[in-house]
Amino acid sequence: MIYYNQVYQYINKEAKNRLRVIDIDDPIAYYVELHGDTSMPKKIDIAILDAEVQAEVLLAIPDPYAKSYSDSDLTDNQLRKRDEDWHVVSDAWNVYKERLLEKKTREAALAEIASKSGMSKLKIKRAFTRFWQRGLNKNALLPDYMYSGGKGKERDLSESKVGRPRKYALSDDGQQGINITEEVKRQFAFVIKKYYRKKEQISLAETYDYLLREFYSDEYVENTIVKYKVWDASRIPTYNQFYYWFKKYEDPQLDIALRISEKEFNLKHRPILNNSTMETDGPGTRFQIDATIGDIYLVSSFDRSLVIGRPVIYGIIDVYSRMVTGIYVGLEGPSWIGAMMALDNMVTDKVEYCQQFNINIDESQWPAKHLPEIIIADRGEFEGYSVENLINNLNIKIENTSAYRGDLKGIIERQFRTINGRIKHKTPGAIQKEFRERGDRDYRLDASLNLEEFIKIVIHLVLKHNQKIIEKYPLEKGMITSGLTATPVNLWNWGIANKKGRLQTVMDKNVLRMNLLPKGRARISRAGLKFKGLFYGAEKAINEQWYVKLKNTSIEVLYDPREMNQIYIPYPDGRDFDTCYLLDTSLEYKGNTLEEVEFYQNLLQEAKAEEQVRQRENTINADLAIEKIVKEAMNDKKQSVPQSNNKSEKLRDIRVNRQVEKGLNREDEKFNLIDKPDEVQVDIIDFETKEKINNSSPKKSPSRLMQKLKKKRDEEFGKNK
Repeated sequence: MIYYNQVYQYINKEAKNRLRVIDIDDPIAYYVELHGDTSMPKKIDIAILDAEVQAEVLLAIPDPYAKSYSDSDLTDNQLRKRDEDWHVVSDAWNVYKERLLEKKTREAALAEIASKSGMSKLKIKRAFTRFWQRGLNKNALLPDYMYSGGKGKERDLSESKVGRPRKYALSDDGQQGINITEEVKRQFAFVIKKYYRKKEQISLAETYDYLLREFYSDEYVENTIVKYKVWDASRIPTYNQFYYWFKKYEDPQLDIALRISEKEFNLKHRPILNNSTMETDGPGTRFQIDATIGDIYLVSSFDRSLVIGRPVIYGIIDVYSRMVTGIYVGLEGPSWIGAMMALDNMVTDKVEYCQQFNINIDESQWPAKHLPEIIIADRGEFEGYSVENLINNLNIKIENTSAYRGDLKGIIERQFRTINGRIKHKTPGAIQKEFRERGDRDYRLDASLNLEEFIKIVIHLVLKHNQKIIEKYPLEKGMITSGLTATPVNLWNWGIANKKGRLQTVMDKNVLRMNLLPKGRARISRAGLKFKGLFYGAEKAINEQWYVKLKNTSIEVLYDPREMNQIYIPYPDGRDFDTCYLLDTSLEYKGNTLEEVEFYQNLLQEAKAEEQVRQRENTINADLAIEKIVKEAMNDKKQSVPQSNNKSEKLRDIRVNRQVEKGLNREDEKFNLIDKPDEVQVDIIDFETKEKINNSSPKKSPSRLMQKLKKKRDEEFGKNK
């Protein structure tokens, strides 16, 4: 509902875009804006204003001019000016109200008022502006209303303040402050939405300051600087009131999502009402895979004085039993190559794997060598690549977690923290703290372990983990009655014996590796199978005449980016393949990785690009030289050839002219094997002028050449006769 003389403020516009309703004539309302020296009435449908209020686009706010002054607190000059203006405005408002509200008749009405009162039209406009803006009352016409007069006394409120009384009164009449009405609550909600729930993460106290600036202060200009004067404390909500209502309607999920991110809420603040084990029904139902960077620096296996950086650790863990089912420790990744190596290790017999590092175990210590039903992984490594092969050929489902949701792989994440924590305490070169202080020793200088030694450490940590009791594991009744100790190995064996069998075995590791290797497209050409800028040949391609019949078509191939010596053409059954080997044209890349091949090819392209620039420079310079020669020849022709010659004269005797020119050229081109003695240069003096005469050999002038040419031509012409 729209009320007469109510002040409203738009929340999606400037802070001081306020208006006051000065008249209501259903269905029209008239209002003035509360800024500007001359603000004239405007009209609008009441329904539009009411809809904006209901949508909370327009908020009802406290009247910024709602003050009562006692005449005893005002000066005689203020009273005189107020009364003079009031006499004119009140009489004119009663007589000319309808004409002043309408834009078409307003100017004429103001002119009549100015003529009758003897005041200027501009002064009348300013007087009415104060009258409308400041409450349509007599004291609205006080000069400089906001800053003049004695100490303000607050008007009596229709209701006494509810709630606990303040310890100290905030005004001379003992006013205790304002009540929190629905309008005030909407103001609170507005500033919280506009300022608090933003990425800038301003504090609640700063949000309260914005509340006062938006709704409970007056704007003024001092020395060209815009400032705000906050109202008396008795006319504004306190910070405690603001804080109380904020906490009452607080939405932590929305606050964290808008101030930080929704990912942050899901990762650190969402309710945890279940556990990962509830999502499985036995070993092999779900494996979690993840990678981390080891908190240790390693040295080269060839020279321990060379630090090679930090290793990458990939781990795969069974959700049901918490057993580590696959690992990869190396320098690949985090990437698909690292994940590929971990998946390959997942199906490897762990007894054989440990023997490679001189660690002797029996199968009961690490019995995992199977494929799972589902793999939970990050988007980074498992989007694209060969995931489709795993799904289609090996019947493995891939569940990619959302970005920055490490909590969805909480089991493997927690195991990584344990491994890194033990590494820090046991090994030299480990990262001891995130930031080093000045003067601290650089822990990288203490690095002593090479990659193989670090792999042995990780294996021992995994073996220890598989035998460790898992605290707070949700044991089933059958586990309790059988006296089961909750270690990963025991849970794995009990689950295989008592739960559904989800594990799959791999008889041929090449089948798995074919489904793990990255895929690409190779183009068949007359020069061979072109892939990544390299050319390969295959016996099958020759036998089936691919280079002739399938020219300019492409086929799917598998490749290992760690060595590009060969690529593989998979068979449709997914179990066999043909091998393609590098041709002689690409043998310079033998033994190189894909990164090295791309690096060399980029260098080649850069060199070509630089050479193309030089070629263009040479072309430009050659064109300029040619243009200069042509221009000089054309100018020489204009100066030496008579314009009167007609076409027949110019084209006559071309053959004779050629013979004469050939004879002249032979004089210059002929070989002379006898060295000519150097000519002695002497100075020649003119006896009359006593000046030196230039003795250099004069060049043949065009006129002499022409004469000689004509003579030769005549001779040849005479012979031909």
